Amino acid sequence: MNKKIAVAGTGYVGLSLAVLLAQHNHVTAVDIIPEKVELINNRKSPIQDEYIEKYLAEKELDLTAKIVK
Repeated sequence: MNKKIAVAGTGYVGLSLAVLLAQHNHVTAVDIIPEKVELINNRKSPIQDEYIEKYLAEKELDLTAKIVK
C-alpha cells in the first residue's frame, strides 16, 4: 500500500529517511531553506553523501520538496 508521508527537515537524517521512504511511498520533504528545496526538486543532494546522491540521480523516487515558513 502506497502511503503519503511528510518529512520535516532535509538535513542528513530527514533527507535519508525521505529518500528511503520515497522508493515505495509518496514523500513530501519540507524545509525552511529554499536552496535545499530547489536542489532536492532538481534531484541533487544538498548534503554530501554518496548514497543519497546516487539514489537521487539514479532511482525512481516519488519525492517532492516544499518550502515551509
